[in-house]
Amino acid sequence: MTEKQTMHFETETQQLLELMIHSLYSNKEVFLRELISNASDALDKLRFAAVADPTLMPDGFEGEIRLIPDADARTLTIVDNGIGMSREDVVANIGTIARSGTQELMKSLAQNKAEGAPTELIGQFGVGFYSCFMAADKVTLTTRKAGEAGATIWEYGGGDQYEIRNGERDTAGTTIVMHLKAADADNGLEDFTQEWVLRRIVKKYSDFVRYPIKLKVSREEGEEGDKKTVVSNETLNSMKAIWRQSDKDVTDEERAEFYKHIAHDWTAPLAHIHMSAEGRTEYKALMFVPSHAPWDLFSAQYKRGLQLYVRNVKIMDHCEDLLPDWLRFLRGVVDAQDLPLNVSREILQNDRQIATIRNALAKKSIDVFKGLKDKDEAKYLELYKEFGPLLKEGVANDPTHRDKLLPLLLFASSNDPEKSTTLAEYVTRMKPEQNEIYYLAGEARDVVAHSPHLEAFLKKGFEVLFFVDPIDEFMVESIPEFEGKALKSVGKGEVALGTDEDKKNLEAQQESFADLVAALQKELDADIKEVRVSNRLTESPVCLVSDEHNMSPHIERLMRQNKMKVPTHKRILELNPDHPVIAKIKADFEADKDSADISETAALLYGQALLLESSPLPDPVAFARRVAKLMG
Repeated sequence: MTEKQTMHFETETQQLLELMIHSLYSNKEVFLRELISNASDALDKLRFAAVADPTLMPDGFEGEIRLIPDADARTLTIVDNGIGMSREDVVANIGTIARSGTQELMKSLAQNKAEGAPTELIGQFGVGFYSCFMAADKVTLTTRKAGEAGATIWEYGGGDQYEIRNGERDTAGTTIVMHLKAADADNGLEDFTQEWVLRRIVKKYSDFVRYPIKLKVSREEGEEGDKKTVVSNETLNSMKAIWRQSDKDVTDEERAEFYKHIAHDWTAPLAHIHMSAEGRTEYKALMFVPSHAPWDLFSAQYKRGLQLYVRNVKIMDHCEDLLPDWLRFLRGVVDAQDLPLNVSREILQNDRQIATIRNALAKKSIDVFKGLKDKDEAKYLELYKEFGPLLKEGVANDPTHRDKLLPLLLFASSNDPEKSTTLAEYVTRMKPEQNEIYYLAGEARDVVAHSPHLEAFLKKGFEVLFFVDPIDEFMVESIPEFEGKALKSVGKGEVALGTDEDKKNLEAQQESFADLVAALQKELDADIKEVRVSNRLTESPVCLVSDEHNMSPHIERLMRQNKMKVPTHKRILELNPDHPVIAKIKADFEADKDSADISETAALLYGQALLLESSPLPDPVAFARRVAKLMG
């Protein structure tokens, strides 16, 4: 192994370093929070590794994090006796950022500064070590991996390269020496060698770290003329495992700070879920609802899952099996008593206790959400705005909890342009003769609200739900009925509205329009399954509808956007027999049934129907020419 190497940063790493050095953060003290968090993680990893190899933690071992300020040298040293790193680890973890989120981080930092928003983003992207360069112009890191003899030194003092060399360290762990920039209060640079500054920062951000954070302090003791300088290490943090305490004994401030510590989200959570179970399966849990959805919540790279502890030993940071997928937005801790310390992910996937915990956490979460909905509507609306689609995902994919989730769902509707409604509220407003819950799917409320498919329903006073989340139409397949009422799309199949007399009038119109319908069908046979007269429309001349069990055009568009294969099926063109345009077309056709104009007319009607539902025209140029010809 080469004793000393000078290595170049990758481009993204260099860009990130430049951001830190010329920091966009106004609150530069957060670097200490990040370094303490990393040290805590290193100690957790050592405890876990020692389960398989007890020699890594000898008898009497106590994990700790030490802060050593030196005002004369203008340095701050952070020391931990955790797992440490090998030379290869240092190159991989410090010299390179092998993470797809780096560009997103830098983009978010720049955007947030431009918008004047808080730039508390570092922890969310897992690049916290680099934050030390907000406060230091040179950093020397010395580390030794547990179970290995040699140490490695990593050093950076500016530019596009760093130095790495062999070093010495008596025990496993990591030492970071920060050569601090000059204090500059106007730019958020405090004197980070001052005892009171360090105490305040640790109390503010890291009070719940489970290992002692010790500050090296000097005190003069003794009588005047016989004073001695006594050096000691004072513990700054409380180290409370608040998930083990009763909920009533924990303050909102304590919960908020604990959430920030474990979630790397520096805004207060929207709500918390605290529970304890005894009996055959014993565990304690503390979970949080973030106040905003993570930027990557719906990406494959999103790291979901709760922290899992077994008898006070952290087993993993992201245990996916503790929550159903639709609750992946929750952050928190589960501390189980009866799992083996060497539990693997494969064991967790099939463990009966984990399944019991997962089911209980989901039920408790639903209870908390319902409590918010019933008692704090404003807060529930915030939750729903951020995570409503995931609750719908639960309805679609989790039959165990479907019935409990359904009352929590909110939908836009034709009843009130400003307020959403539940299915239960909709049912209370149904007309006596109404047997179905009507809905229409589309890309946005404004688009759906102006759809021609609504016309007859609104004219007769029927309320229609607007399904505007991409998940809605997939979800509705899982709830064919609610409180005995079937859910019916007003954009599919045939509609049965009106009195017996209305039905007789429609039958008469169908007979009267039979020849025109047949002619239009012949012209549009390549695109249309059927042309028919309908009572669905009152103001528009035409619309397109799907067969009862076919996909809606909204779903087809979503699938195409995601490069998915879309099954081909022809749709139905419905005519409004009472519309003046359709009446004139009928009159002209009956006057000259052999006219070539019927081909142009059919194409115009089909194009208009596509535009009315925001679908793309197959040939916009040809459609524009037909319109121009008609106008001329």
